[in-house]
Amino acid sequence: MARTKEFDPEAALQCAMELFWRRGYEATSMADLVAHLGIGRASLYATFGSKQELYLKALDRYGRAQNPVLTRELSQPGPVLPAVRAVVRRFAAEATAEATREQGCLVTNTAVERAPHDAAAARRVEQSWDHVETLLHSALVRARAQGELPADRDPLTLARMLLVLLQGLRVVGKASDDPARVRDAAEQALALLA
Repeated sequence: MARTKEFDPEAALQCAMELFWRRGYEATSMADLVAHLGIGRASLYATFGSKQELYLKALDRYGRAQNPVLTRELSQPGPVLPAVRAVVRRFAAEATAEATREQGCLVTNTAVERAPHDAAAARRVEQSWDHVETLLHSALVRARAQGELPADRDPLTLARMLLVLLQGLRVVGKASDDPARVRDAAEQALALLA
Protein backbone atom coordinates (compact mmCIF):
# COMPACT_ATOMS: atom_id res chain seq x y z
CA MET A 1 0.00 0.00 0.00
CA ALA A 2 1.38 3.40 -1.01
CA ARG A 3 2.03 5.92 1.73
CA THR A 4 0.09 9.15 1.61
CA LYS A 5 1.98 12.42 1.67
CA GLU A 6 2.25 13.88 5.13
CA PHE A 7 2.71 17.41 3.83
CA ASP A 8 0.99 19.78 1.44
CA PRO A 9 3.08 19.89 -1.76
CA GLU A 10 1.71 23.35 -2.69
CA ALA A 11 2.62 24.79 0.71
CA ALA A 12 6.06 23.17 0.49
CA LEU A 13 6.57 24.62 -2.99
CA GLN A 14 5.61 28.07 -1.70
CA CYS A 15 8.15 27.75 1.13
CA ALA A 16 10.84 26.57 -1.28
CA MET A 17 10.08 29.48 -3.61
CA GLU A 18 10.43 31.94 -0.74
CA LEU A 19 13.75 30.43 0.34
CA PHE A 20 15.20 30.42 -3.20
CA TRP A 21 13.93 33.96 -3.71
CA ARG A 22 15.55 35.19 -0.51
CA ARG A 23 18.85 33.30 -0.75
CA GLY A 24 19.31 32.38 -4.43
CA TYR A 25 19.88 28.99 -5.98
CA GLU A 26 23.55 28.49 -5.20
CA ALA A 27 23.29 29.63 -1.58
CA THR A 28 20.40 27.23 -0.90
CA SER A 29 21.45 23.64 -0.26
CA MET A 30 19.24 20.58 -0.14
CA ALA A 31 19.93 20.50 3.60
CA ASP A 32 18.59 24.07 3.83
CA LEU A 33 15.47 23.04 1.93
CA VAL A 34 14.91 19.97 4.12
CA ALA A 35 15.26 22.10 7.28
CA HIS A 36 13.17 25.01 6.00
CA LEU A 37 10.36 22.88 4.58
CA GLY A 38 10.36 20.35 7.41
CA ILE A 39 10.21 17.50 4.90
CA GLY A 40 12.48 14.50 4.73
CA ARG A 41 15.04 14.46 1.93
CA ALA A 42 13.51 11.32 0.36
CA SER A 43 10.04 12.88 0.34
CA LEU A 44 11.43 16.08 -1.14
CA TYR A 45 13.15 14.19 -3.98
CA ALA A 46 10.12 11.93 -4.55
CA THR A 47 7.75 14.89 -4.81
CA PHE A 48 9.83 17.52 -6.58
CA GLY A 49 12.86 15.79 -8.04
CA SER A 50 16.30 17.36 -7.88
CA LYS A 51 17.16 20.75 -6.43
CA GLN A 52 17.11 22.20 -9.95
CA GLU A 53 13.69 20.71 -10.68
CA LEU A 54 12.37 22.15 -7.43
CA TYR A 55 13.86 25.53 -8.31
CA LEU A 56 12.21 25.50 -11.73
CA LYS A 57 8.85 24.57 -10.19
CA ALA A 58 9.28 27.40 -7.69
CA LEU A 59 10.09 29.80 -10.53
CA ASP A 60 6.95 28.66 -12.37
CA ARG A 61 4.91 29.25 -9.21
CA TYR A 62 6.35 32.76 -8.92
CA GLY A 63 5.33 33.51 -12.50
CA ARG A 64 1.79 32.25 -11.94
CA ALA A 65 1.47 34.60 -8.97
CA GLN A 66 2.97 37.68 -10.66
CA ASN A 67 1.45 37.48 -14.15
CA PRO A 68 -2.21 38.09 -13.23
CA VAL A 69 -1.31 41.27 -11.35
CA LEU A 70 0.47 42.81 -14.33
CA THR A 71 -2.22 41.59 -16.74
CA ARG A 72 -4.91 43.23 -14.63
CA GLU A 73 -2.96 46.49 -14.35
CA LEU A 74 -2.39 46.79 -18.11
CA SER A 75 -5.76 45.50 -19.31
CA GLN A 76 -8.08 48.00 -17.63
CA PRO A 77 -10.56 49.75 -19.93
CA GLY A 78 -10.09 53.46 -20.55
CA PRO A 79 -6.88 55.46 -20.85
CA VAL A 80 -3.81 53.25 -21.09
CA LEU A 81 -0.79 55.45 -20.43
CA PRO A 82 -1.75 56.17 -16.80
CA ALA A 83 -1.73 52.40 -16.21
CA VAL A 84 1.66 51.99 -17.91
CA ARG A 85 3.07 54.84 -15.83
CA ALA A 86 1.63 53.29 -12.67
CA VAL A 87 3.30 49.94 -13.48
CA VAL A 88 6.71 51.57 -14.04
CA ARG A 89 6.36 53.57 -10.83
CA ARG A 90 5.27 50.45 -8.91
CA PHE A 91 8.37 48.60 -10.12
CA ALA A 92 10.56 51.56 -9.10
CA ALA A 93 8.90 51.77 -5.67
CA GLU A 94 9.29 48.01 -5.08
CA ALA A 95 12.92 48.14 -6.23
CA THR A 96 13.75 50.77 -3.62
CA ALA A 97 11.43 49.82 -0.75
CA GLU A 98 13.31 48.54 2.28
CA ALA A 99 10.98 45.54 2.65
CA THR A 100 11.43 44.27 -0.93
CA ARG A 101 14.70 45.79 -2.16
CA GLU A 102 17.13 43.09 -1.03
CA GLN A 103 14.96 40.21 -2.22
CA GLY A 104 14.40 41.70 -5.65
CA CYS A 105 12.48 39.82 -8.33
CA LEU A 106 12.90 36.05 -8.63
CA VAL A 107 12.90 36.22 -12.45
CA THR A 108 15.53 38.97 -12.46
CA ASN A 109 17.58 37.11 -9.86
CA THR A 110 17.36 33.97 -12.01
CA ALA A 111 18.42 35.90 -15.11
CA VAL A 112 21.55 37.07 -13.34
CA GLU A 113 22.40 33.92 -11.36
CA ARG A 114 21.16 30.94 -13.41
CA ALA A 115 20.33 31.87 -17.01
CA PRO A 116 23.92 32.11 -18.29
CA HIS A 117 24.55 28.39 -17.59
CA ASP A 118 21.11 26.80 -17.03
CA ALA A 119 19.09 26.45 -20.25
CA ALA A 120 15.85 25.51 -18.48
CA ALA A 121 16.07 28.56 -16.21
CA ALA A 122 16.96 30.77 -19.19
CA ARG A 123 13.85 29.53 -21.05
CA ARG A 124 11.65 30.48 -18.10
CA VAL A 125 13.25 33.90 -17.86
CA GLU A 126 12.65 34.45 -21.60
CA GLN A 127 9.04 33.27 -21.25
CA SER A 128 8.48 35.72 -18.42
CA TRP A 129 10.05 38.57 -20.36
CA ASP A 130 8.06 37.66 -23.47
CA HIS A 131 4.88 37.80 -21.40
CA VAL A 132 5.70 41.22 -19.93
CA GLU A 133 6.74 42.55 -23.33
CA THR A 134 3.50 41.28 -24.91
CA LEU A 135 1.40 42.92 -22.19
CA LEU A 136 3.25 46.22 -22.59
CA HIS A 137 3.10 46.04 -26.40
CA SER A 138 -0.65 45.37 -26.37
CA ALA A 139 -1.22 48.24 -23.95
CA LEU A 140 0.86 50.63 -26.05
CA VAL A 141 -0.92 49.58 -29.26
CA ARG A 142 -4.19 50.46 -27.52
CA ALA A 143 -2.71 53.74 -26.32
CA ARG A 144 -1.67 54.68 -29.86
CA ALA A 145 -5.11 53.67 -31.24
CA GLN A 146 -6.78 55.85 -28.59
CA GLY A 147 -4.59 58.84 -29.46
CA GLU A 148 -2.62 58.78 -26.20
CA LEU A 149 0.63 57.94 -27.97
CA PRO A 150 1.82 59.79 -31.08
CA ALA A 151 1.37 57.84 -34.33
CA ASP A 152 5.13 57.86 -35.00
CA ARG A 153 5.93 55.95 -31.78
CA ASP A 154 6.53 52.22 -32.25
CA PRO A 155 4.68 50.29 -29.53
CA LEU A 156 6.96 47.25 -29.86
CA THR A 157 10.25 49.11 -29.40
CA LEU A 158 8.73 51.14 -26.55
CA ALA A 159 7.56 47.90 -24.90
CA ARG A 160 11.06 46.45 -25.23
CA MET A 161 12.61 49.58 -23.76
CA LEU A 162 10.18 49.42 -20.83
CA LEU A 163 10.89 45.71 -20.28
CA VAL A 164 14.63 46.39 -20.10
CA LEU A 165 13.98 49.37 -17.85
CA LEU A 166 11.82 47.31 -15.46
CA GLN A 167 14.47 44.60 -15.19
CA GLY A 168 17.20 47.21 -14.77
CA LEU A 169 15.23 48.94 -12.01
CA ARG A 170 15.16 45.62 -10.13
CA VAL A 171 18.90 45.07 -10.49
CA VAL A 172 19.96 48.62 -9.62
CA GLY A 173 17.41 48.84 -6.80
CA LYS A 174 18.78 45.67 -5.25
CA ALA A 175 22.40 46.80 -5.46
CA SER A 176 22.20 50.56 -4.85
CA ASP A 177 21.54 52.52 -1.69
CA ASP A 178 20.44 55.52 -3.76
CA PRO A 179 16.68 55.31 -4.47
CA ALA A 180 16.84 58.51 -6.53
CA ARG A 181 18.88 56.66 -9.15
CA VAL A 182 15.97 54.26 -9.75
CA ARG A 183 13.20 56.87 -9.49
CA ASP A 184 14.97 59.31 -11.82
CA ALA A 185 15.55 56.61 -14.45
CA ALA A 186 11.90 55.55 -14.29
CA GLU A 187 10.65 59.11 -14.69
CA GLN A 188 13.02 59.82 -17.57
CA ALA A 189 11.81 56.71 -19.38
CA LEU A 190 8.19 57.71 -18.80
CA ALA A 191 8.91 61.07 -20.43
CA LEU A 192 9.44 59.16 -23.68
CA LEU A 193 5.77 58.17 -23.64
CA ALA A 194 4.55 61.76 -23.74
